[in-house]
Amino acid sequence: MATVGGHLAHAPMTADEKRVIFASSLGTVFEWYDFYLAGSLAAYISKTFFAGVNPTAAFIFTLLGFAAGFAVRPFGALVFGRLGDLVGRKYTFLITITIMGISTFVVGLLPGYASIGFASPVIFIAMRLLQGLALGGEYGGAATYVAEHAPANRRGYYTSWIQTTATLGLFLSLLVILGVRTWVGEESFGAWAWRIPFLASLILLGISVWIRLQLNESPAFLRIKNEGKTSKAPLTESFGQWKNLKIVILALVGLTAGQAVVWYAGQFYALFFLTQTLKVDGASANILIALALLIGTPFFVFFGSLSDRIGRKPIIMAGCLIAALTYFPLFKALTHFANPALEAATQKSPIVVIANPDECSFQFNPVGTASFTSSCDVVKSALAKAGLNYSNVAAPAGTIAQVKVGDTVIDSYDGKTPGAKEKGAAFTKTLGATLKSAGYPAKADPSQLNWPMTVVILALLVIYVTMVYGPIAAMLVELFPTRIRYTSMSLPYHIGNGWFGGFLPATAFAIVAASGNIYSGLWYPVIVALITFVIGMLFVRETKDSNIYSQD
Repeated sequence: MATVGGHLAHAPMTADEKRVIFASSLGTVFEWYDFYLAGSLAAYISKTFFAGVNPTAAFIFTLLGFAAGFAVRPFGALVFGRLGDLVGRKYTFLITITIMGISTFVVGLLPGYASIGFASPVIFIAMRLLQGLALGGEYGGAATYVAEHAPANRRGYYTSWIQTTATLGLFLSLLVILGVRTWVGEESFGAWAWRIPFLASLILLGISVWIRLQLNESPAFLRIKNEGKTSKAPLTESFGQWKNLKIVILALVGLTAGQAVVWYAGQFYALFFLTQTLKVDGASANILIALALLIGTPFFVFFGSLSDRIGRKPIIMAGCLIAALTYFPLFKALTHFANPALEAATQKSPIVVIANPDECSFQFNPVGTASFTSSCDVVKSALAKAGLNYSNVAAPAGTIAQVKVGDTVIDSYDGKTPGAKEKGAAFTKTLGATLKSAGYPAKADPSQLNWPMTVVILALLVIYVTMVYGPIAAMLVELFPTRIRYTSMSLPYHIGNGWFGGFLPATAFAIVAASGNIYSGLWYPVIVALITFVIGMLFVRETKDSNIYSQD
């Protein structure tokens, strides 16, 4: 690259540069594959590693285990972002992929709760934390690395290929899971073969390390290194100086927070909703999501390329606004097309919980130590576990909670009274029989699943993801100077995606369990997306014409 007028003139991409970017993207796909296995296999992880608590708490605990990896991503961003700005992008890649691959492989070998007790969930969480740290250092480096190789007028297009890697990693994990499921059968998969996708990570690790060894250092980083302009204290420069810190804050609230909730609502929460609420069998749900991803993924590149022409900000803001306005009707349409029997039963025989509100707990217990035994909690736990919609009616103090299914009323019981186990078995049996006679399906009927319309809805949710995610790597890179870019862009990205996005499934599930409305969890992504839209429109600048080699 030659210098013209004090700035670098960007020549067209060479074949070597394209190869380097392809290698970087492919390695990142494998890293996302590793990270998302825990989400795709949450039900099996719950039964294996968290078997010591009740099923509802175990599932929430599993979701939080999944989210734990997201919780530490900002810390990984600080550690590896600093390293990337000090010593370079390439070496950071090698460290992050190695940590990720080994941690995933260990999960595949980890004995369950029945074998080693409490150590099982502890080790699982520890591996998730290591994966989160690794991923926290991965994305900022990959996006920075690709952007610093790309021509000035094609940064949106080239970085959009990195944006596809998260979705392709999820897609790859779903394909591997589906392949193993088909190969061994559902019984064997549930018993032990769900571990195979984790163990396969060792092979992907070998491929990824080989790929990363072929990479060359970023030309932008080499330039400032040769000129002696690298930062000596990236953390201090990024977050200790207000002129950079305010951009970090705006990047978080006005860009990545909304992008994150749209991303996770459109892909992961959609998968959880299909399997946990609508009771679509795991294999069908994975195929549906995979088809939607197949249709939607090219739009990452489309919107990334479009952002080179019309700007990054209009596309990201439009994605946040459209998603917020349409999530409720789209998820209700998912119920209509994926499990029409559930929709019909809800309308014909609505469920009402009649209980003293003072006895009803917010059943969000991440450590699995609390015991929800009041008559109200017993009813709500059973309904939440079944993914059923219900309304609440207050009852006088001192009365036993009841659940009304259509015209049938069932008395609950106090879980602390003598004979609670027998009462629980009788209550479960009676509730199950009543729900069945009222037309509530135990699982979605495959013959009633409208595949084309369900895929269309899921693909639309993925396209929302591509609108907010496709251009954002280029925009984040363009917001910060080269000397502190890796550190500065990584933190808001990983706080947004690690915290606002990563905690979405667990938060939404707990909101649904508390309110009784199966759609109420959507308020979380809707509100966050609207906040980002307002802040982004008012305070975040357009960046597509920025000079990314500037040190100011």
